[in-house]
Amino acid sequence: MQRTTDSNLKITGQRAADDAAVSETPGGEMLRDFWYIALRSSEVKGNNLKTAMLLGVPLVVGRDLEGRPFAMRDSCPHRGIPLSFGHFDGRQIECCYHGWRFDSATGQCREIPSLAAASKLKVERIFADSFPCEEQDGYVWVYMPASNLRAREAPPAPRLPVFSPRYRLTHLSAELPCSVDHGVIGLMDPAHGPFVHRSWWWRSRRSIHEKEKVFEPIPGGFRIRAHAPSANSAPYKLLRVYGQPITSTIEFILPNMRLEEIHCGPYWFSSRAVVTPVKNDHCRIDFCAAWNIFPRMPFVVSVFRLFARKFLGQDQQTMIKQAVGLKHNPSLMLIDDADRPARWYFQLKAAYLDSLRTGEPMEHPIPDPVTLHWRS
Repeated sequence: MQRTTDSNLKITGQRAADDAAVSETPGGEMLRDFWYIALRSSEVKGNNLKTAMLLGVPLVVGRDLEGRPFAMRDSCPHRGIPLSFGHFDGRQIECCYHGWRFDSATGQCREIPSLAAASKLKVERIFADSFPCEEQDGYVWVYMPASNLRAREAPPAPRLPVFSPRYRLTHLSAELPCSVDHGVIGLMDPAHGPFVHRSWWWRSRRSIHEKEKVFEPIPGGFRIRAHAPSANSAPYKLLRVYGQPITSTIEFILPNMRLEEIHCGPYWFSSRAVVTPVKNDHCRIDFCAAWNIFPRMPFVVSVFRLFARKFLGQDQQTMIKQAVGLKHNPSLMLIDDADRPARWYFQLKAAYLDSLRTGEPMEHPIPDPVTLHWRS
């Protein structure tokens, strides 16, 4: 397995010997055979073609006449010109260079205008790479397979869990100038809150105290068991008006997904944050949330977006500052329980890559539930 030095991580603390196997990251690989968010659904309209980048692959995204989304590699297999410069009639994309036409659903070539009548070239054997594409939760998702790009077999795209027929839904995003690895371990970091997110409405440095949570393995990731939310986070205190027990459950699932559910009797809040790998040194946080809390509160979506945008912007600014230091290839550290989720991420990723390489079932690095302690 190739490794690079720009994201090496030293392991220190009392568990260093136990974690020697993850003394460096898996090299910043962007994992395949997963669904990734390409665009917001609202960006893809009519016969207009949109471009996106996932895992360093340029994509052209659009909708057919029935409104179904599709995604293809943004490159004509003839001379490499981006297909997004071409014309789309709702069924086929016509390359702007030589007029080659490709079916938007399959990528199969339908016509090559320059061919003479006597040509024996089998046009139907030519394909532009196409990718499984689905729409969920207001996003266009694209499945990035490890091989056989024209294979249509893919599991269903992820859906945000919701717990009642009526709810509010909102979306936010932030660009990050770093690899997906740094984006993910920043997403799951439990100790940065009092420093990065200091504010009257969230928490302060004075609120730091020791925490204890039980983590358990789940397929492809791990979960913090249902627990009472942190007492030093003001938004959770608002739920006390309902006079019912409040529980929070947090999960991380490969390749990039953090899910949180908060329940208070019949009321609930559900969020999903994913770190979308755009290129080796560029990723994006795509965040969406749904809830039925405070259904009659005026401007509740606008108020939530105001605070959530501030919260996400604080993470974004921190990652921008971190990128200034990372460009010098510093030696980094993971320490004790606060960084245990980050180590698990690298172990899960390595186990997944080994499974792809060997064809054997993925071996989960967390065999049993474990209690972690940290201060935040």
